[in-house]
Amino acid sequence: MNAPCKVLLISLGHPDLVPGGSPVVCQELFDELRTRDDIECHMLAAVDRESGDVHQPKEGITGFDGRDGVYLLHQTDHDAWLHRNNEPMLVESFVALLRTIEPDVVHFHHFLSVGADLIGTVRRTLPSCRILFTFHEFAAICAADGHMVRRTDQSLCERASPVRCHQCVPQRSTDDFVLRKLWLEQQLRHVDRFTCPSHFMIEHYVNWGLPRDRISHVTNGQRSRVVRPILAPPDGQRKRFGFFGQLHDDKGVHVLLRAVTLLREEGFNGFRADINGGGIQHASHPIRREIEAFQEAERQRPPAERIVSFNGPYSLDQIQSRMMRVDWAIVPSVWWEIFGLVISEAWMFGRPVICSNAGGMAERVTHEVDGLHFEMGDPASLAAAIKRACLEDGLWQRLHDALPEPPSRAAMADGYLALYQAEDALAS
Repeated sequence: MNAPCKVLLISLGHPDLVPGGSPVVCQELFDELRTRDDIECHMLAAVDRESGDVHQPKEGITGFDGRDGVYLLHQTDHDAWLHRNNEPMLVESFVALLRTIEPDVVHFHHFLSVGADLIGTVRRTLPSCRILFTFHEFAAICAADGHMVRRTDQSLCERASPVRCHQCVPQRSTDDFVLRKLWLEQQLRHVDRFTCPSHFMIEHYVNWGLPRDRISHVTNGQRSRVVRPILAPPDGQRKRFGFFGQLHDDKGVHVLLRAVTLLREEGFNGFRADINGGGIQHASHPIRREIEAFQEAERQRPPAERIVSFNGPYSLDQIQSRMMRVDWAIVPSVWWEIFGLVISEAWMFGRPVICSNAGGMAERVTHEVDGLHFEMGDPASLAAAIKRACLEDGLWQRLHDALPEPPSRAAMADGYLALYQAEDALAS
């Protein structure tokens, strides 16, 4: 009998400690691989001071709450410009973990909070180990939050260059961007196979300089969150809308609130919008003020005149109860939105999606077939889509009947296992 393949997954955080799609995806993959008889899977999740008392900066790497196969990397001195570790003890702890587990495959799900230098550490410590790297955003290409959104005018960025990047981050010289790219290329050369969860994303990384034949598409998958029978929505107009996600600038909740204001001003009030999510402390000051001002103004209205409800953060265990209160899920992100796990979650519960017409959202949701697009960042375009969704007979049912099945975590794991077991040569 062959020994099981040992896999070490490395995540920028653990979903119990760090909200966001990337930690959720890594956890889903970990849970699925642990069910496979021929795989021995471990996970290392980076944590920093935002994780509160869990963060133990003097410990390097520890276990996590007694969970089998799960470890925490306690980040202490991370260079956010080069994504490099400046604490030798942490690197030593990582080498010790590698020598203890002796993985056949190390699969990085980010270098934020982890450190790109740890990729080379794996290659030097375990020369025959296979290394995979999954991109969950554009952090390697873009030093402006990894979103490829121009800070000069908030437009989507199609390509990086030293001059264009300097325009977004003027405190850095053009030479700084040249050196940053050279450093990251030096670390990424140790990767045997890159993956992206969306096809459009592959083109960005090929244009940046990665070889096309080393980048594969593997979708993000999730377990089903349906824990009770899904009840049919009430008869009549489908006029209940929901936003699900962090209240950050890039998620575009302000676009939805502005659309509500436009509809209210024209006298169209017969709909409801639920805002589900937290993290407003991470929004920019102007957007935070706008959201809080809207929330306070809504609170001052008589109950019968309120359109928007702010329901606060939620766990994935609560997603069914939140999703069942709405007919439509709105995804108004104002960046590329690499994949959009909330789209999968909406599909789980038979909810069509109304989304921005860009990036992973536009790739996944087919306009007029299984959902609706609106012009990204345009409140008037979103307002028109909301009004249409409320008034057009048969629209909801037609889109609902065409909804695809959301990708499963088993399908995601199968995609990665094929790459773990591939016979192509290791990177130098």
